[in-house]
Amino acid sequence: MLILSEKDVLAILDQDDQRVLDIVADAYVQHAAARTSVPHSVFLRFPDDEVNRIIGLPAFVGGERPVAGFKWVASFPGNVASGLPRASAVVVLNSMETGRAEALLEGTHISARRTGASAALAARSLAEPDTEQALLIGTGPIQLEILRYLRIALPSLRKLALYDLDPARAAAFGAQVGAAWPELTISVEPDLAVALRNNRLISLATTAIHPHLNLDDVRPGSVVLHISLRDLTPESILDSRNVVDDADHVSRANTSIHLAELRTGNRDFIAHSIGELLTAGGNHYDAGVVTVVSPFGLGALDMALGDAVRARAEQTGLGVRIDGFLS
Repeated sequence: MLILSEKDVLAILDQDDQRVLDIVADAYVQHAAARTSVPHSVFLRFPDDEVNRIIGLPAFVGGERPVAGFKWVASFPGNVASGLPRASAVVVLNSMETGRAEALLEGTHISARRTGASAALAARSLAEPDTEQALLIGTGPIQLEILRYLRIALPSLRKLALYDLDPARAAAFGAQVGAAWPELTISVEPDLAVALRNNRLISLATTAIHPHLNLDDVRPGSVVLHISLRDLTPESILDSRNVVDDADHVSRANTSIHLAELRTGNRDFIAHSIGELLTAGGNHYDAGVVTVVSPFGLGALDMALGDAVRARAEQTGLGVRIDGFLS
């Protein structure tokens, strides 16, 4: 059994951001070609607690290097107040020959990086070419990862507007971003409606569990990366062009897409999948509509990226190997 700690995983992920984008893009293409197996996620919830949860995502990805495994990811938003990350995860990778578990990886950063890469790939496919500015709503760790890959997917990006219910949190996030990528011009926005009107690329990554936002202030031609999945009202979803990673997966667990389906009785309002767009190639910008991207987060992405991390660790000797972990 190969065990990779957070330090090991980050040492590999930090080597090549473009490579992470390529791995996630290939996993989406494999999924669009029906060369994956992604059963429904399992949500472990607790009595009298609608906030905290632990989610299990099994997945298989085919292609040149098939991989199967499982991600177990916890979301406890209250951790933030005590100085701990909201999310924590582990990834288990299994042998495709024997089925035996072969590697245990710290998965928080794998999960966050694949989420960021997913959002950036969608933006590259759907946003207006030469997009120069973006609005980030919610200023937690996931937004940092989204921005990490947006910079690569949209090299024209120069300006960043931040909005958070806690302005001090947004300011601290801005300072962190400025230190990491000083080429970006950063502002903290006091008025959300004005910020929505002034930006054509918008990323939503909050801890919202119920819809709280409509898109009345968002102009046609805008792309909304709806990463947290539950911010937008069903009416906003139905009035938009909708792109998802997998219609069956995202239409569950009271996401905004799910609520829109319950209202209409169908999924006809979903126009494309991310995998379809990446397979087709090119840019699919539409100046006449608001485009909403709602990626549920497929376990296939975690397995593909986790396997690449495992392969690199084996090449470089990172991690701890425990012989005899399984008899």
